Amino acid sequence: MQSELNWDTTPLYPSPSAPELARAFEDGTGQVAAFRERYRGKVALLDAQGLLEALKQYESLQEVLAKPQLYAHLLFAADSEKDEHKRLSQKSQEFGNAMGRELIFFDLELIQMDEEPFAKLADDLLLDNYRHYLQVLRKFKKHTLTEREESLLAQKSLTGVQAFCNLFDEVSASLRYQLEIDGETREMTGEELLALLHHPDAELRERAFGTFLKRHEENGIMFSAVFNNVALDHSQELELRNYGHPMEPTNLGNEIPSEVVESLMRVSEENYPLAQEYFRLKAKLLGLPRLKNTDVYAPISESDRKYSFEEARAMTVAAYRGFSDEFAELADSFFTGKRVDVLPRPGKSGGAFCMGMTPALPPYLLLNFTGNLRDVSTMAHEVGHGIHYLLAQRQSMLNYHPPLPLAETASVFGEMLLTRQLLERETDVEVKKSLLCAKIEDIIATTFRQNVLTRFEERMHLERAHGLLTASELCDLWWNENAKLYGDAVEMIEPYRYGWSYISHFIHARFYCYSYTCAELVVLSLFQRYLKERESFVPIYRDILADGGSKSPGDTLAPGGIVFSDPSFWQGGYDLLGDLIKELKALL
Repeated sequence: MQSELNWDTTPLYPSPSAPELARAFEDGTGQVAAFRERYRGKVALLDAQGLLEALKQYESLQEVLAKPQLYAHLLFAADSEKDEHKRLSQKSQEFGNAMGRELIFFDLELIQMDEEPFAKLADDLLLDNYRHYLQVLRKFKKHTLTEREESLLAQKSLTGVQAFCNLFDEVSASLRYQLEIDGETREMTGEELLALLHHPDAELRERAFGTFLKRHEENGIMFSAVFNNVALDHSQELELRNYGHPMEPTNLGNEIPSEVVESLMRVSEENYPLAQEYFRLKAKLLGLPRLKNTDVYAPISESDRKYSFEEARAMTVAAYRGFSDEFAELADSFFTGKRVDVLPRPGKSGGAFCMGMTPALPPYLLLNFTGNLRDVSTMAHEVGHGIHYLLAQRQSMLNYHPPLPLAETASVFGEMLLTRQLLERETDVEVKKSLLCAKIEDIIATTFRQNVLTRFEERMHLERAHGLLTASELCDLWWNENAKLYGDAVEMIEPYRYGWSYISHFIHARFYCYSYTCAELVVLSLFQRYLKERESFVPIYRDILADGGSKSPGDTLAPGGIVFSDPSFWQGGYDLLGDLIKELKALL
């Protein structure tokens, strides 16, 4: 019987061995072949009506191909130790790779069209819904290769960089840890150990994190090989595609100029002293002369409040109801629809994610809920992603997924709604202190820490271009970037040198992390506007989410008054963080 704490994937397919799933792979292959036969070599000859028909067929194909692959990903994320899930995951990757190679001609022929006929098509009113998609494609014109070259690169990735990504995932999910708690030695998952960073006992926090990191150090040869391979692969692709900097492809895809990204990171670094001010304040709250990095998320009160799953669900839905009844109903639909996998267990992916599917399929949430306040906040965060995907279902497939700079907006906004609700309802000053600390720490983690991660990733790719990086050298890069944030306010424990080795974003998505910093500062601005305008702001925000990826980030956020190109915009977010720190001081 399906537990309410496990997601139900049977609405997608009855089981991994279901004939419907086998047919999905077969049907997808056949439809791709028919599309290729109809359009290959002919895209540049299409008029506006012909291209419109082709784009609609292409979108329909993308939905057909996505469903079995997403199903395989969900099964593997829930339990990567089952052989059946491993086989299906590998099959879906090979299928997706093969179908992508068969379809790659379509985008390439659009990209390689002569300027005048392309501009004429892009300006045609018939193609209004696809104008943004076409314009984004053209930005990659000087970085694309021939169809044969693109196909070979994709094909070899299965046994190259993708194989190393799979190895990282399987080894990470397989790691087990032994930790003594209250005189009893327990076997724990990595997520359960990391949850102990919120435990009141400082000694236990340090032992838990040290145990987690030392296990990664024991696997340092494997992790450093994976990171080197990912960086080398990226470096070679940069050379082949004529990019000048490791972050350039990500920035181009995000439609944010590199100088704006650099401005975001520079302003973040200029505000590191704000984080250090808070760390010194927290040391006083904890009665410590100086924090260790295992103390950053420690509770400031003796109570180690735990929340049940049902409490967390109710708090999350109530937070969204305070904003909009529609948002609350969308939030609760994940739980009533059994599209949430809640508890940590062996073989399950670490962390949390929301899997946006297609405009026709509802998204799924993966959590590793252990009952602390951070986990409640994570639930609100992932539900925010889900609401974003549900509202964006008014878009067609090519406009569905929001670009990275907007991808974290709804999730971080959801966390703010939760914090505001808790602060407004709480009368106990000590609890208010705890809530303010938690929110400040969230902002620090989502801005400054993600900036550290991005700088480390940038340094790793730049240094790898000069030769192999040993595990020790990766540790040094990591240590030095973190030291810039912590300054003399926080002592890093020695095992933290291996803190780079468990960050999956470094493996799966180049330079994803700055999207968190961007989103947090965007949300701080949007939330301030919401507090001033209340109900009149709701439709503005709803439309921002419902736009999905149909516009550039700048155009999507313009109704909210956001101007990325102005450095003072980024500083305004950090000024609000400074106000929160002052508010906390006033409570002391």
